[in-house]
Amino acid sequence: MGGTTPAIRGGAVRRGDTRRRGAVVAALMLAMALAALDATIVSTAVPQIVGDLGGFSVFSWLFSGYLLAVTVTLPVYGKLSDTFGRKPVLVAGAAVFLLGSTLCAAAWNMAALIAFRIVQGLGGGALQGTVQTLAADLYPLAERPRIQARLSTVWAVSAVAGPGLGGVLAAYADWRWIFLVNLPIGAAALWLVVRHLHEPEREKPDGTARARVDWAGALAVFACGGVLLTALVQGGVAWPWLSAPSLALFGAGLALAGVVVVVERRAAQPIIPGWVWRRRTIAAVNLALGALGLLMVAPSVFLPTYAQSVLGLGPAAAGLVLCVWTLTWSGSAALSQHVYRRIGFRDTALTGIGLGALILLAFPFLPYPGSWWQPMLLMLALGGALGLFQLPLIIGVQSTVGWSERGTTTASVLFCRQTGQTVGASLFGAVANGVLAARLGGAADLDSVTRALDAGTAPETTRRAIADAVHAVYLGAAGAAALAFVVLLLVAPRTFPVRDE
Repeated sequence: MGGTTPAIRGGAVRRGDTRRRGAVVAALMLAMALAALDATIVSTAVPQIVGDLGGFSVFSWLFSGYLLAVTVTLPVYGKLSDTFGRKPVLVAGAAVFLLGSTLCAAAWNMAALIAFRIVQGLGGGALQGTVQTLAADLYPLAERPRIQARLSTVWAVSAVAGPGLGGVLAAYADWRWIFLVNLPIGAAALWLVVRHLHEPEREKPDGTARARVDWAGALAVFACGGVLLTALVQGGVAWPWLSAPSLALFGAGLALAGVVVVVERRAAQPIIPGWVWRRRTIAAVNLALGALGLLMVAPSVFLPTYAQSVLGLGPAAAGLVLCVWTLTWSGSAALSQHVYRRIGFRDTALTGIGLGALILLAFPFLPYPGSWWQPMLLMLALGGALGLFQLPLIIGVQSTVGWSERGTTTASVLFCRQTGQTVGASLFGAVANGVLAARLGGAADLDSVTRALDAGTAPETTRRAIADAVHAVYLGAAGAAALAFVVLLLVAPRTFPVRDE
């Protein structure tokens, strides 16, 4: 690329300065690595963390608390990046994430570690949303697959390297280094952003000299999302679904949802503007990627259990069976541009999710107990299908809006995907436990039977029951894929209304 090539649409990097753009892209990849590694690196160190700090009964909040904080802050950061620019939001988010990492490394008990993980999540929401938005700002539509392919590669490498790196640090150093390793990566990303990312002054959306922030709406969205997601995460785990705590949380969440609607209708610049759902393209992509988050739970949560309990693999081999889908996912995402340039964004996504539904449907037909290569082959195919589905939708929907709406649009898409994952974890957990209870009788659940298998005290019927439970989850995931297909077919326009750049 020559030095006179336009470097950015939207103005985040000055025209012609390809060296500066390359430095910003490196910063985005480092920032994405922070968020991606954090999703996987902690899991393998849980035994060491619990052994040091205690709190086994609540350790799942190390993941749930982080996920909740990321999810509920995505809409807020999206709107703030449209109002104040991407740079201040990314810098502030990275600083909060690094502060949370430092505090996690200094945690003295499990309660403190969970609280500091939530601080990490408050910064992680800015990393995820703003990086994806800047990726669209940095390149015109014809070149966006380049940066998205790089970010997909970061996710793929992190998914493979994260668990191994976490295990090595926990075994040969100390689990606190899992959080300290974020500091040099984050410092490098911050330095590159501060030095090389320059955004021009922009006219505010409402035409006024001073930007107005809907802080009441932000607080309402944060409270509503936090309460409802807590109800979904803890329901059926910490308490029964129809218990008083569960019903109270869902009731409070619905009441807060009403507050969000009232506050946002009155706000001059709402955090979640109505046009996010009134525009067919954005609404369809939000719903479709919400279904993607739902179906992703089947392999990411239940396949490792299947690989260990049914196939008899060790933890490392089970992780390998799962992580192969990230390789084909990133590869097909990088190549998807050659498909959507011929048949369009919607039809490319329909092809990908249609294939994904068929692959998910094939899983229950695997022989029992089967060989390790059979689910691995399906995961390779599933990753390729979902790469054709997700990336064209993200690039397509970002290309239908201008700079002043891109942060909000990107955040809404990521918010729906994250929410889908939370709903999927609760829904499919209930499905799996229901199948186990029916096969084994009593109040059996997946956690108890897998622990019995690990202890060598469970009969063969338990293994078959686990296989049936995971098969049922995959059937549910195929249903989520079919739902995404129908939404795109009926709601999304055949040709996305791409804006001229």
